[in-house]
Amino acid sequence: MNEVLFFVSLVINFAGVLFAYKFFGKKGLYVWIAIATIIANIEVLKCVDMFGIALTLGNIMYGSIFLATDILNEKFGVKDAQRSIYLGFFVLLVFIIITQIDLLYIPNSSDFASDAMKTLFNFIPRICFAGMFAYFISNMLDVYLYKNIREKLPSDKFLWVRNNCATMISQFFDTVLFTYIGFAGVFAPKIVFQLFITTYLIKILIALLDTPFLYIAKRINSGGKFRYKK
Repeated sequence: MNEVLFFVSLVINFAGVLFAYKFFGKKGLYVWIAIATIIANIEVLKCVDMFGIALTLGNIMYGSIFLATDILNEKFGVKDAQRSIYLGFFVLLVFIIITQIDLLYIPNSSDFASDAMKTLFNFIPRICFAGMFAYFISNMLDVYLYKNIREKLPSDKFLWVRNNCATMISQFFDTVLFTYIGFAGVFAPKIVFQLFITTYLIKILIALLDTPFLYIAKRINSGGKFRYKK
């Protein structure tokens, strides 16, 4: 069942990126990145068994951020891709601050959500710090690599090369930073290393599977279907 859900989630997430781009243009991708940044950092708290290995959730949602930034890089250029990374970083920072303030409120006797929020958000700061650091470094690296590969291999027939090479290299650094900052000392070193290996392998799979969606995005001529007049 988990494996089926994995592929269902992958299609939904990557199709969501395309729909955001198709109907809202560049702004739609910015919004997607902001949403995905928060959701991925909550999903990562859940550990599941999949393909015979232990994995944390959030990899697909997080991978969709790389797809969105690659679309921005491909269609609009480096500056727009970098701007989306700054936006995601800002959103995650605000999310951490607000949730920590929420935990300080004293619940009344009829409250039913406080304990559940503590379970999630008490662990969020370290995870989010790891996520923020890894997110910023790896995404900036992805944008840089994509730009340089594109300059050397500008033809559309090499679109899959710049997409996969940039994403796989940047995801390697992302996985190293996030795994060891987020989980070192929480789990035994052997488990942390296993999480690194399994997480990176699943990210490679996700990077390969997002390639057809980038080709579809390349064909989409979108300035945003929904335009609002003053």
